[in-house]
Amino acid sequence: MTLPKSDAESARRAADALLQGKIAVLPTDTIYGFSALAILDGKKSNLDKCIDKIKKSADSKPLIELIAAPKDLFRYTDQKIPAALLKKWPGALTLLVRNNAWYSALTGREATAFRCPGDEWLRSVISICDSPIYSTSVNFSGSEPLRSDADILREFGGSISLFVTDAPKPAGLPSTLVSLLDGPAKIIRQGAVKLS
Repeated sequence: MTLPKSDAESARRAADALLQGKIAVLPTDTIYGFSALAILDGKKSNLDKCIDKIKKSADSKPLIELIAAPKDLFRYTDQKIPAALLKKWPGALTLLVRNNAWYSALTGREATAFRCPGDEWLRSVISICDSPIYSTSVNFSGSEPLRSDADILREFGGSISLFVTDAPKPAGLPSTLVSLLDGPAKIIRQGAVKLS
């Protein structure tokens, strides 16, 4: 099903699809993203594996997880986060942090990359779901991200349950990725957010 982001019910309908364990393509503040809940019914959803299959990803890298508000990060990590970094949220900054004991046990991973997106509509979807949302570019692994509605529908229309359309996404930078795992903050990927 295709639904314009401008539809008054689009956020609720997107959240409903995700809460039913479905995979959607949603607009973000950077590019379109394959989206699914990271936590479903109190457990790790494993929908990241389904997204990997759709993208034909040979190596299963952990996906970025989007959160609704900066404070939500502390549901999943006990790390102290530099205030200068938190001030960049909401925005195109991804922070790789060490999971707290609860999230490590839930996910089976020691660390997760989180982002609080700049798009208010997307944050409202995440807030309704009350779970981080997996997000990764809409493309086959190794190919450029798709930006037009027609291309996305042609390649992936049969693999997703919902496509929320928005204005075409211009070519732009991905989020800046910063690791906080080992000592001071370290830029892993320079993207849209400049750090001094």
